[in-house]
Amino acid sequence: MTSRKYSVVRKKSGKKRTGRGFSRGELKKAGINFNQALHIGLPVDVRRRTMYDENVKLAKQRLQSFKTIKKHASKAKEKTS
Repeated sequence: MTSRKYSVVRKKSGKKRTGRGFSRGELKKAGINFNQALHIGLPVDVRRRTMYDENVKLAKQRLQSFKTIKKHASKAKEKTS
């Protein structure tokens, strides 16, 4: 799992910088809705309209890691019950 959870945005000069969050289009392409993104802890920047494949991959990884953590937590909860 990557420790970076913020999106990457390209400046006009072509350099990359850390963004404020993922655009709605990136989340939609990754198969995550707005409320689910907030629940997972993904920051969402509603002002952005750009979509970068790098950010879509990062959002998908974040979703998969959340699902595995949730699955392990539910199994641990069942064992204690």
